Amino acid sequence: MTATRTDTRLQDQPLRVEVIDREDIEEKALMTPGSVAMLLSETSGLRVQTTAPSLGAANVRIQGLRGRYAQLLADGLPLYGSGDSFSLLQVPPLDLEQVEVIKGAASALYGLSALGGVINLVSRRPRDAEREILLNVTSRGGTDVTAWLTQPSSGHWGATLLAGYHRQSAREIEEDGWIDLAGFDRGLFRPRVFYDDQRGKTLFVTGSVMAEERRGGTLPGAVAPDGEPFPQNLTTQHVDAGVAARWLTAGGHIVAARGSGMHRSRGRLFGSVTEHTAQTTGFGELSILGIRGRHTWVAGGAFQQDRLDVRELPWFDYRFSMPSVFAQDDIVLTPRASLSASGRIDIHSEYGVLASPRVSLLIKPRAEWTVRVSAGTGAFAPTPMTEEADETGLSRLLPLGDLQAERAFSTSVDITRVIGPVELTGTVFGSKLRHAIQRRDVGTDRVELINAPAHSDTGGVEAVGRYRTEGFVFMATYGWTRATEPDPESAVRRDVPLTPRHAGSLNAIWEDEDRGRVGVEVYYTGQQSLEDNPYRTVGRPYWLIGLLGERRIRGVRLFVNAENIFDVRQTKDDPLLQPTPLNDGRWTVDLWAPADGVVVNGGVRVSF
Repeated sequence: MTATRTDTRLQDQPLRVEVIDREDIEEKALMTPGSVAMLLSETSGLRVQTTAPSLGAANVRIQGLRGRYAQLLADGLPLYGSGDSFSLLQVPPLDLEQVEVIKGAASALYGLSALGGVINLVSRRPRDAEREILLNVTSRGGTDVTAWLTQPSSGHWGATLLAGYHRQSAREIEEDGWIDLAGFDRGLFRPRVFYDDQRGKTLFVTGSVMAEERRGGTLPGAVAPDGEPFPQNLTTQHVDAGVAARWLTAGGHIVAARGSGMHRSRGRLFGSVTEHTAQTTGFGELSILGIRGRHTWVAGGAFQQDRLDVRELPWFDYRFSMPSVFAQDDIVLTPRASLSASGRIDIHSEYGVLASPRVSLLIKPRAEWTVRVSAGTGAFAPTPMTEEADETGLSRLLPLGDLQAERAFSTSVDITRVIGPVELTGTVFGSKLRHAIQRRDVGTDRVELINAPAHSDTGGVEAVGRYRTEGFVFMATYGWTRATEPDPESAVRRDVPLTPRHAGSLNAIWEDEDRGRVGVEVYYTGQQSLEDNPYRTVGRPYWLIGLLGERRIRGVRLFVNAENIFDVRQTKDDPLLQPTPLNDGRWTVDLWAPADGVVVNGGVRVSF
């Protein structure tokens, strides 16, 4: 496990870390081979919310908090930057070993980008001579070609390579001249190198190059409701590199060093407005881990620099430097109880000193019971790159004023009971967010960012039940979330838009290693408050049903998958387009239900 700083087993961690294992990843790789978005959306407490309907951008809301507060990591490294709603859509699941999720303020562990939680994507290791190629096509004009190759360990060294090409044809589903399913072409190349001398010294090196072009807005020759064409295009070039090393000292301590760099450039066309941005993140960290009696402690320091350059709008440029120090102590109190206390101090070049403590308690009253209690604070440094900017860019946003850093306090209580093959988990959670950044209309064609005049509150419960027996897995989930905030225009409290009060799922899958698998999934999404929607103020509840079938013939897997088989679509109720554009220039309403309807995909996965 890499989402926490100590090497404690998952079962003994006071901080709850949820793990999406290889079995679930294998299943979702057949459903959406080009993206991990579906993998995360079907995890209790996570909701993948579309942020830019015209371009298909989406991010993850953790326990009701907006997606910009979730930190996405790759093997513990910030290779995707922060505040981005496209990264999830650009990560294929084929080379993932597991996904680790920490819910709630985790700034004490990973700094200012983790106010809402952490999602850590852990890569597959080159244990065997595995080579895989996956080919997939969809009924909506999608194509995926992905290859994962390994060079198994020779001595102490090993390597993997992920390469892929993904394409989606731009699709007009409602015959109104507007693209309902954004088109894109994307290529990805990611090599990784591993070293392990089996005596405490390890090395991990990764790098990637990705290029993508997205297309939305009006179709060629079509016009928006004002009679004018409104094309939307986004081109992205992304390069990253990272390294992580660990070694055992003569005194029995473990020293760890990590570093990474990411550069992402984008060219955007929004109607008649063009915009070019470049984002860069540099990161370095050094820590030492030791064990003394009942204590497992970690201490260290880090430095991160985030930079944004906007060619056409230089007043939005920034360069944030953040040196920090951190410490963590895991204490075994009794054979059935342990405590983890951690803290971090970030010195932000713009927002000053930001402290983030966190404490977690683990109690095992009996072998079949586990209780975890956590509380912590987090911080987030405001930038102009909000969810809305993923579609509209920054051309209508006023220069930033005197903003305060966003601060959050979160708590949770988790209780797990294991009864033979059945595992039941219940969670109660809550958070309070102060100085939240909100967007407010100014006049008729401008918007500004402000600190909310009052706190935002989020609370709820989660329930998960799993039944596992040989070859069969059944899982049921339910979540209730209540999130409120002040309205940015009137300051009157309201439900946070696009946060369903109720959500649930039922999943059943049967698998035989030699023959294949079949599965069925049922998802329910309840009513959710809407914003800037002239057709309704509350979204309708809906059900989604999917079916999966796979046949294995030695090293060949043939698969077919059907999502949303009853063709639930938001546009069956209301148009996607606004009668007139919003202040920020958007023509579309927010998506509270699917826009693509029923999608069938199928293909072949070959191992050799």
